[in-house]
Amino acid sequence: MLTQTTTRVLEPSDLDAALAVLDREPVANAFVSSRVQVAGLDPWRLGGEMWGWYEDGMLTSLCYAGANLVPICATPRAVRAFADRARRAGRRCSSIVGSSEATAQLWRLLEPNWGPAREIRPHQPLMVADRLPSDIAPDPYVRRIRKDEMEAIMPACVAMFTEEVGVSPLAGDGGLLYQARVAELVGSGRSFARLDRDGRVVFKAEIGAATSKACQIQGVWVAPEYRGQGFAAPGMAAVLRYALADVAPVVSLYVNDFNTAARATYRRVGFQEVGAFMSILF
Repeated sequence: MLTQTTTRVLEPSDLDAALAVLDREPVANAFVSSRVQVAGLDPWRLGGEMWGWYEDGMLTSLCYAGANLVPICATPRAVRAFADRARRAGRRCSSIVGSSEATAQLWRLLEPNWGPAREIRPHQPLMVADRLPSDIAPDPYVRRIRKDEMEAIMPACVAMFTEEVGVSPLAGDGGLLYQARVAELVGSGRSFARLDRDGRVVFKAEIGAATSKACQIQGVWVAPEYRGQGFAAPGMAAVLRYALADVAPVVSLYVNDFNTAARATYRRVGFQEVGAFMSILF
């Protein structure tokens, strides 16, 4: 019998209840929802534990504890319980990321034990689009990357990640995990790019998370020598077209608030702010 309020590691039999919580905010939760829909709640397949917070016997909040620590639909009481569990377990994640309010509270509680962070990004606008822009034609040269083009796309992915996160994804295991992730996106038809005549990437982006209700674009990058030449907006319009046609009726992304050029590009393509994320990087 569950006590009135309690937290525990969810099991595969809790899948329906967990999906019901995730479905309350399908856009904000797209990343975790897509993982859970594919892998279920088995920690080995999921790549981490899913913690559940119960009130009056009902599952009301979640926290994904894997490479990222992600509070989901988390009330203040749930966040305190998740922070207690995270403190006891010790830090195993490379970042904390999620809706800004819950993530900020979680970090306040964990910082005395887990701090200092390498970088804190307190406000990352969450943006959505559900239609194509009327005034920007999708770039006809942006297309799905084929499996035999991994050598072309991988250097661009590494450059984007290093630029965005501040560390190379090749550190630690020599990039095996990161290469597997890129290959997974290419293999599932969710990696897009425009290549120049020499086969080098001009623009790229991936649909990093996908459910039937929402998907999330990530990894948007223009090669430095092509920046400022108008490739970003048509490229984003092309990826948005693929996403709306083939994946989900709502397309989301989140962006650093200090990246004013990217935010302006996304607004031009029709993305609107609907919330905010926060990230703590270690």
